[in-house]
Amino acid sequence: MVIAGPNLTIDRTIALGELRPGEVLRADSVVVSPGGKGVNVARVARELGCPAVLVGFVPGRTGAAAAAMLDDEGLALRAIEVDGELRSAAVILERGGRVTVLNEPGPELRAGDWGRYEAAMADALDSHRVLACSGSLPPGAPEDAYGRLAALARGRGAASVVDVAGAHLGAALAASPDVVTPNLAEAEGLLHGRADETVSAGAADVVRERALAAARELVERGARRAVVTAAEAGAAVAGPDGEAWMDAPAVDVVRNPVGAGDALVGGLAIALERGEPFADALAHGMATAAASVETDVAGLVHAARVAALRRPASAA
Repeated sequence: MVIAGPNLTIDRTIALGELRPGEVLRADSVVVSPGGKGVNVARVARELGCPAVLVGFVPGRTGAAAAAMLDDEGLALRAIEVDGELRSAAVILERGGRVTVLNEPGPELRAGDWGRYEAAMADALDSHRVLACSGSLPPGAPEDAYGRLAALARGRGAASVVDVAGAHLGAALAASPDVVTPNLAEAEGLLHGRADETVSAGAADVVRERALAAARELVERGARRAVVTAAEAGAAVAGPDGEAWMDAPAVDVVRNPVGAGDALVGGLAIALERGEPFADALAHGMATAAASVETDVAGLVHAARVAALRRPASAA
């Protein structure tokens, strides 16, 4: 598959006892790695044996460093050089389980940069059946960037899976992407103007109804199918076959929940690339997401664990 992950990062995953703003804190450990939602999807594809190419901007010396790190991981990157420097992200993991993520916006694109990106995507799509558009867009990217890529994929006979939030999600819907996969907070942020990007805990039946309503409205606004995730509760799906709720597979331990949504996109897109029916592909995506939270690194999954967690598809 092809992965549109334009806004790459260098992640610093910091483990510490407790995050206390205003104090000088010492970390228990720090892991530095290339990141971004597209990178997480690419890692899933690698671990599950699916050939994939990631297309991303690589600004400046930090961009070159990230490209080298991706190569060290065995991830295929089609790099688009632009001015500026690569953004960074801090992922803070507290011993109590709370996770805080600090994301920078990314480099400011200049005239012609996005056109070069689309040209690279068009070339990459000629030999793949699925396009996964994943993550934020750098400043200066067109608001309908992922919608344009979804249309590009359709013109080449490829399916599109779009995972983005905010105005970029709204603009993408106008292009009728094959699947959109926001979490509940992202979906309600677009549909109802809620600013919180965290899926808040709540009564299971209430969360389920909110997610189903959001999935239904996303389809009404243009998506062919919508999968709205609600963390450990599960996911709602709406589309041409109706609506359904899928419980999340039970995991043994939650080590790092960051990237679970990216793992879902990866598992779903891999199964679609292999020609599986949508319901089966979604079951694979749910199992992949569950397997990912049991590992320390976003996007890292173990194929045997995904297989063990995968449930037979009942609907979608």
